[in-house]
Amino acid sequence: MGKTMVLSLGKPGETDDSDGISSTGRQGQVETPTLVQIKAHELRTKSKTELLRQLDDYQQELAQLRVAKVIGGAASKLSKIRVVRKSIARVLTVYNQNQKAKLRAALGSKKHVPLDLRRKQTRAIRRQLSKHEKSLKTLKQQKKESYYPKRRYALKA
Repeated sequence: MGKTMVLSLGKPGETDDSDGISSTGRQGQVETPTLVQIKAHELRTKSKTELLRQLDDYQQELAQLRVAKVIGGAASKLSKIRVVRKSIARVLTVYNQNQKAKLRAALGSKKHVPLDLRRKQTRAIRRQLSKHEKSLKTLKQQKKESYYPKRRYALKA
């Protein structure tokens, strides 16, 4: 009758010790899966579904780390929040870049392209005359040049 029950909130079917204490040494704390920081070049090789799955994993881990922060988790978990947030940003960046690349390929060289798919230029560059517009000459200028062609001189040596 004097026996007490210890509750562990680990994964179902997983027991660390007979006393029910998780590997962190604290009772009732959720164990987070350890996802390592992934490089962007590795993410670029993955498909859309794999990227979304990876994003979901990171978001779940971030949620668990935030719960651990409120509970009063270890300092290592608190410092891991930043790494996971950066990883989420990295996955989203690669995902969005892939989406834009596919859209650009689909649009090809159509006349009208959405603003976010155009090359990033300064306002001044966007307002500059194109090469063709710069080379255009008025009718008066064309006549003047034909009436008075550029003089060429040859030196007798």
